[in-house]
Amino acid sequence: MRQTLLQEKYPVYTLELDKNETNCKSVDEILMHFKTIIESNPIVKFIGIFDHYAYTTTLPDGFIADEIRDAKNIIFCFGKEIKNPGVMAVRPRSIGIVELENTFIITFLEAPNPVANAAMEEWTKMLKRDESIK
Repeated sequence: MRQTLLQEKYPVYTLELDKNETNCKSVDEILMHFKTIIESNPIVKFIGIFDHYAYTTTLPDGFIADEIRDAKNIIFCFGKEIKNPGVMAVRPRSIGIVELENTFIITFLEAPNPVANAAMEEWTKMLKRDESIK
């Protein structure tokens, strides 16, 4: 997993996963991996799935790079505290999954909460040939 700055200001974590490195065969299977973990955690709330690929194809000027076959986000919240109004700007959380021909690319924006960030990183790394994923 690597950390980069997107547009020189957004800290993004990325895992590029060759399809032969995981038991998951589709973006939807990866989404179910995350949803199962999220729903089993008492402080994380599942919100929904956003099909970015389908949405973008409906836009008159929508553009999707030729190599992208699917792109979806799973949306959830770790928010067990609201210490100040500013925290609302970084909630809820989202993990993006993009499918290319031979690769899945999983990305998420760094969370200000180190526990949430560590959890998202762990959940993502579990995708590497995790035998519990069917």
